[in-house]
Amino acid sequence: MKGGPKLIVLHPAINKHGGASHRLWLLAFLAFFTFAFLFTLITTRDAAAAAAATASVTSSASPLPKPVFDALLHYAAASNTTGRLSSAELKSIAAVLRRCPSTPCNFLVFGLTHETLLWNSLNHRGRTVFVDESSFLVAKLEEKHPEIEAYDLQFTTRVSDLYGLVDHAREEIKTECRPVQNLLFSDCKLAINDLPNHIYELSWDVILVDGPRGYFAAAPGRMAAIFTAGVLARSKRAGAAKTHVFVHEFDREVERVCSDEFLCRDNLIETNDSLAHFVLEKGDPNSFEFCPNSSSSSSPLSLADD
Repeated sequence: MKGGPKLIVLHPAINKHGGASHRLWLLAFLAFFTFAFLFTLITTRDAAAAAAATASVTSSASPLPKPVFDALLHYAAASNTTGRLSSAELKSIAAVLRRCPSTPCNFLVFGLTHETLLWNSLNHRGRTVFVDESSFLVAKLEEKHPEIEAYDLQFTTRVSDLYGLVDHAREEIKTECRPVQNLLFSDCKLAINDLPNHIYELSWDVILVDGPRGYFAAAPGRMAAIFTAGVLARSKRAGAAKTHVFVHEFDREVERVCSDEFLCRDNLIETNDSLAHFVLEKGDPNSFEFCPNSSSSSSPLSLADD
């Protein structure tokens, strides 16, 4: 007797197992592909960002190309008129900026003048700060050139008070008018102490005194600017040991008398036209003399001495 047809039954677990296996492989492939894509995207983006940052740092740290530097200097000198720096004076300051004793170079300028944009450009690697007596000029500069750092300052001195102020500094040389001190806490009549705090914390490599006005008796004069430059140079806490201090219109009485008193003839290394160039070393905190090798600090001052 023949047997009936046989029925072969496949267990459903077999189909389920095969389908699940394929799905797992597909998910694994997709996960690997996604990871590889994201990894490539992130590393490429980071590499691009790093390259951009490196390019930016290199650009900001690189010196101004010599042809550009020379061209700026040439055209500034070519446009020289009364009251502006001469070609020789411009070149004297520019030479120091180009070989600044530290990088970046910190350059403090008293006075907004025809050369303001030039100084900011020549010292493009470093920090240039301007201080001027005119709030109007400072506001106009900030409006046209917001990248430039400038502050207005109300001077309380007058040219006619020159010798009284120098006598005061001599009387207070061991207290408020010391050659090495933090000017923020000084009550010396010649100390400039109401600028932003960071101005006193920076170590200045180059200081130019080309302001405020000083050509008539009631003008503020440059006594305070020269005194402050001398103290800042001697009181620096970091950076190069030497500070270059330039005084424009050195042939005038105020500029000459105060430079002799607070910057010292022993530190004068050259003069170009009416520009005097001093180089000052860091001072000893225990010293109470601006010019240890000069007898000027002990001699009385009077109008007859001029």
